[in-house]
Amino acid sequence: MPSRTEPQARTRRFEEAAVEALLAQYKPLPGVHDELVDGEGRPRAHWTSLLAALAEMGVEEVNRRFRAADRHLYRSGVFYRVYDDPNGGERPWPISHLPLVIDAAEWRALERGLIQRAQMLEGLLSDLYGEGQLVRAGALPAAVVAGNPDFLRPMVGVDPHGGSFLKIYAADLGRGPDGRWWVLSDRTQSPSGAGYALENRIAIARALPDLARSLNVMRLAGYFQGLRAGLTKLDRSGEGRVGLLTPGPLNETYFEHAYLARYLGFVLLEGDDLTVRDNVVYVRTVAGLKRVDVLLRRLDADYADPLELNPSSHLGVPGLMQAIRAGGVAVANALGAGVVEAPAMMGFLPRLGQQVLGEAPILPNVATWWCGQPAERERVLDSLDDLVISPAFRRPVPGALENGPVIGADLDPAQRAAVERAIRTRGVDIVGQEAVRLSTMPVWSNGRLEPRPFILRIFVAATENGWTVMPGGFCRVSDTLDSRAVSMQGGGRSADVWVLDAAPVEQTSLLPAPDTVEVKRQTGPLPSRAADNFFWLGRYVERAECTLRLLRTLAGRLSSTADGGGGSVPALLDLLQSWGAVPDELTRARPIRHVLAALAGRERPGALPNLIDSARHTASVIRDRLSPDAWRTLADLGLTLDEPVPPGSAEPDAYERADRALRALAAFSGLASENMNRLAGWRFLDLGRRIERGIAVCRFARALVGETPSASTLDVLLELCDSQITYRSRYVMVESRAPVLDLVLLDPVNPRSLAFQIAAISDHLDVLPGHAGDALPPPEERLVARLSASMKAFDAVEFDDARLAKVEAQLMELSNDVAERYFIHRQPVETPWDLQA
Repeated sequence: MPSRTEPQARTRRFEEAAVEALLAQYKPLPGVHDELVDGEGRPRAHWTSLLAALAEMGVEEVNRRFRAADRHLYRSGVFYRVYDDPNGGERPWPISHLPLVIDAAEWRALERGLIQRAQMLEGLLSDLYGEGQLVRAGALPAAVVAGNPDFLRPMVGVDPHGGSFLKIYAADLGRGPDGRWWVLSDRTQSPSGAGYALENRIAIARALPDLARSLNVMRLAGYFQGLRAGLTKLDRSGEGRVGLLTPGPLNETYFEHAYLARYLGFVLLEGDDLTVRDNVVYVRTVAGLKRVDVLLRRLDADYADPLELNPSSHLGVPGLMQAIRAGGVAVANALGAGVVEAPAMMGFLPRLGQQVLGEAPILPNVATWWCGQPAERERVLDSLDDLVISPAFRRPVPGALENGPVIGADLDPAQRAAVERAIRTRGVDIVGQEAVRLSTMPVWSNGRLEPRPFILRIFVAATENGWTVMPGGFCRVSDTLDSRAVSMQGGGRSADVWVLDAAPVEQTSLLPAPDTVEVKRQTGPLPSRAADNFFWLGRYVERAECTLRLLRTLAGRLSSTADGGGGSVPALLDLLQSWGAVPDELTRARPIRHVLAALAGRERPGALPNLIDSARHTASVIRDRLSPDAWRTLADLGLTLDEPVPPGSAEPDAYERADRALRALAAFSGLASENMNRLAGWRFLDLGRRIERGIAVCRFARALVGETPSASTLDVLLELCDSQITYRSRYVMVESRAPVLDLVLLDPVNPRSLAFQIAAISDHLDVLPGHAGDALPPPEERLVARLSASMKAFDAVEFDDARLAKVEAQLMELSNDVAERYFIHRQPVETPWDLQA
């Protein structure tokens, strides 16, 4: 009779065989530490469960799951920006699907070392901006501090709100050949990557849900919970308003800024959103100025205040520095905290740790020699081939290190001579650092495991209960085998980090306990910039829809009638030209070429791809306020329009393409109509749509209806205004000028009519913030009142070209009045329709 342990033994032997097969082609790099296997090629114990699960799934199933993770990231709109990309630089987030696995014992050692290092850097910052004892005692050369552009003299003597300079600290770690972890660099300015780490976790947990639970992978929510509580506690006014200050949508990690703002419940703010009054920071909202007491900064300190710091900055807040000095706002991290992340500082940190904390650092940093000292300069020159030569203060060194660090052994004679000359003449700006051969971790490539070098960034937050380390991190993985530096800008990928616990992991959530949640029906005042972007998102989406209706109607007329659409086609072509949708050189071309140029070309700003790009860009600025479904709809529409037009495409192809894109836009409109709360953001979105639709109806009617319009042009007008079914059911007769115009201009129950748009605009203005019933109505309300009266005072036959042109001009004026009242003022940008007004 078989024993009870025999099935378990067979299962174990099967798993071991499957793991061996999976590792058969895995070739660790010689001379480096490998995370997956030991020096004998055996899998490390904390990796075996993951390997067994992958082996059991098989290649096809693993590939399927990892493709699902990629789809999640794409549909969530996760991206990063490449600055030197001529095509706009926005790329899908590149994920390396296998997580880096760290066992509990090793993690506890890392945790202790990182908390100690955060305390050391906090103490160092307090001294540098306080009494300056370390420089005075000669422990730190004055040039390392005063020569650092991140040392901000206006912060000297300032006691940061909350008592600490660092609220978030991050360290980039690498493992040497002996298996020891080393700090490669410190991040104290405004550490990035925590939001991407969270998205990586969500994506991989979806791909491997059972495995993540069974391995007791520690959760990340506790870190963010502590961070949010610590920042919220800094609020002195009691309003609980915390802002995340971003450089804006052109920043490489803007997605992360928007994502963290939404996840943490903070307001995403740009410098233009803020103003300083009496040493207090306020956010400009559509309801007036609202106080902000805490700013989580993702903007480099030098750009934070053009009055006292960098005068060329257009990203900061004038007067912010004075507000900080007066205690009117807490900024995390404090301005000037970046001084300690300079490479030059790393040459002194091992000794400074002993002086600041009275103990040696647990985690060593990469050996660094600052060339501002004679002995260290000669050592670097003598060992140039063995070192990495870097700027000392994270700024280019002209003539030698204009593009960042270089590896001495890789320099040609001319480059070597330039570097040596710079070290001798500008040694204070240069450091030599030990060339670290990064350890490797496995990646999944073409159905097999392969080793790749990686750098691990771990985050530490100052919370109410002391320093808290994120149990995981942001892991950057090289795409090449011989990589001594890994960068997302340079083509690397990122991986999740699994820290394994010995016991089942407690379910942690960022949400408060159910019995402590206060009932709310508002989400706080809407910043003026967000209102501006909601308004223009509505206008761009409606403009794209009107363009698609025009193109679909034109393509349909071209393919359905023997004479090419009769008298309506020239009018439709003229509309396309005035729309700014087709190049002027197509004036004499076949009509179908006009349709295809507007559908797929980018020569003119009014072409459909450009309109959708404008809508997506505008939506990206407020993506913290849009649902993922709405964002994905715009992204999918962009993909549809980017599909190449087949050679020889004719009218039916163009019709189908326009119809498909129109349905995608209808999905976005449906999401906005059904899923958005009826708060200020939705009202500005709909207000923009209504103004744009009203302008379009005026243009359609002016172009197609003269004194004696044909039945063909009247039918086209009904189709463009999506009113054919209503007209047929109401009149059961051939198209006639007066009833057609009444339906598309004056019918108050037709959602496509001009009168309906004006009534909706009036309803929105009545309830927007700042409306006072007993005060003199502002210009936009008086203007819409005149428009409403004209809709009631005239009948359809009185609306000739001149009257329609006047209404169109009034709608454009109304748009300007709304912008003047509610939005942040910027230099106006001419749009295709404005140019044609």
